[in-house]
Amino acid sequence: MDELDRALIAQLSGNARMSLATLARRLGVARSTAQARLERLERSGRIAGYTLRLGEEVREGRIGATVLLQIEPRAQAGVLARLRALPEVERIHTTSGRFDLLVQLVAATPAALDGVLDRIGAATGVRSSESLIHLATKIDRSL
Repeated sequence: MDELDRALIAQLSGNARMSLATLARRLGVARSTAQARLERLERSGRIAGYTLRLGEEVREGRIGATVLLQIEPRAQAGVLARLRALPEVERIHTTSGRFDLLVQLVAATPAALDGVLDRIGAATGVRSSESLIHLATKIDRSL
C-alpha cells in the first residue's frame, strides 16, 4: 500500500458512498486511476466491504452493552456459534486476562437486552459473565 492507497481509504472512511469522480478529484488523480486502485484494494482484501453508519437518532433508540465472558475449557467454538446466532451481537473479541471473550451487543429495549443477557449467561460453556451497560458515548472513532 502506498500513499495514494492510504489517502483513498481515508476518503472512503469518511464517506463510503462518495462517487468515483469526487474521490478522484479529491485525490488529484484520473477517475480510471482511482477506479483501478479501488478495485485492487477490494481484490486484495484491504477493503473488505462497505457498511452503513447509523445516525444519532437511530442509535439513541438502542441500548448497548459489553459482556465479559469466562468460557469453560474447549467450549469456545460452541459458545461462539451460539453467540453468532444472536442478532443483538455486533462484535466479539478474544481477550487476555481474567475473561476469554468481550461481546458487544445492542438491543431495542431494556427488556430485550435483559433477555439476550440471560441467554448469553445460560449458554452451555459459559462459566461466568459480567455485563456493562453503555450509558453515553463520549468518543467514537470507529469510522
